[in-house]
Amino acid sequence: MDGVEVVGRVDGRTARAERTRAAIVEAHLALISEGDLRPTGERIAERAGISLRTLWTNFKDMETLFEASGAEVLRQQDAAYRPISPGLPLAKRVDAYCRQRARLLQLITPSARAAQMREPVSDQLHRNRLKHIDRVRDEVEELFAVELTEAGQGREQLLNALVAASMWPAWSMLRYGLGLGVDQARAVMTRTVGALLAEVAAD
Repeated sequence: MDGVEVVGRVDGRTARAERTRAAIVEAHLALISEGDLRPTGERIAERAGISLRTLWTNFKDMETLFEASGAEVLRQQDAAYRPISPGLPLAKRVDAYCRQRARLLQLITPSARAAQMREPVSDQLHRNRLKHIDRVRDEVEELFAVELTEAGQGREQLLNALVAASMWPAWSMLRYGLGLGVDQARAVMTRTVGALLAEVAAD
């Protein structure tokens, strides 16, 4: 029975540690979503209802917290993502793709804006961004495989153009640089992506 009790205590501690880490990440992302784009350890700990010591016991520095928060943002995106059939006509694929990109980009906007401020001095935030780029690249390659193949030697350039048009920096320009609403910004993205792919379809 002693062995069972020890395992139970270990499992209990592990579960508590996971709950604490989840609470810290939740507090971090909540503060960012409320406009505190550079929350300090003190504010995060206070929001999570823990001591600052507990925060740094669970995360050795801000970089490890950025990693965990970035993973949570990706998890939220995965939960909100809905597959689009590559068998749909091109116009329907473009429309469905851009509608979904607009929705997901709105979802990550607070964390993306916060990351933009700190990424120049954070290797982890840079790695987080590369993960987002890779996911979008994979989706574009699958959804528009026919058109990319038809592009021949221009495949890589077309792929890069589609990915660039689909990422948060482009969305930020539409929303905050040009001051467009979500529907207007999505319409511009749809026109851009559609025009890029129409060039191939017209050849």
